[in-house]
Amino acid sequence: MSIWTRISDALSALANGESLSEVFDRLRTPPERSIAFTIAVIALGAKMAKADGQVTKDEVTAFREVFQIAREDEANAARVFNLARTDIAGYQEYARSIQRMFADDPNTLRDLMEGLFHIAIADGQYHPDEDRFLSDVAGIFGLSDAGFQALRCRFVSDAKPDPYSVLGVTPDTPPSEIRKAWRKLVRETHPDSMMARGVPEEAIKLAEKRMRDINRAWDEINGALT
Repeated sequence: MSIWTRISDALSALANGESLSEVFDRLRTPPERSIAFTIAVIALGAKMAKADGQVTKDEVTAFREVFQIAREDEANAARVFNLARTDIAGYQEYARSIQRMFADDPNTLRDLMEGLFHIAIADGQYHPDEDRFLSDVAGIFGLSDAGFQALRCRFVSDAKPDPYSVLGVTPDTPPSEIRKAWRKLVRETHPDSMMARGVPEEAIKLAEKRMRDINRAWDEINGALT
């Protein structure tokens, strides 16, 4: 049984009256947690794609970029997306459920936020309603305002990423500590580390941009220090 069939079954349970908390309770431990993560990206992504009033082809394509979908799984994947888009549960309910599941793993919540940003900017515009949606979800996830702005500046073209914010340091941080922060982020962004956190293999592609941003930030700071 493919992951898409299992995800489709989980969302069908929601459509048939089972509560979100009941479904997520069955998905609390690896490898099932990867299904919960995928449902969260699908559900929140589908609902966010409607935040600006429409779901564009580019946003659906961005969803497909996050999750590598085999041809034989396309029908189930489309069903999952449509179920999530029409489900009556509010996005806050999904966000709170996934926050409880990954409360001890903020890195996975960050992975999810990056996937949502990727979908939000896919149509070349970052709508104010999408910004409010993402800010609200980030708050539910426990992400600080500074952390949200650091993510935002990496994805939204109206702000140049601050290299210190990307690494989670300040210009006053000692160079040795900046190096440690950079190395820690590189380790956390490695595909093996992400899979150990229960992130599905399909979503590992999310880390590629983050790794580029982390290394670019380090190069910029290191160049200024030398």
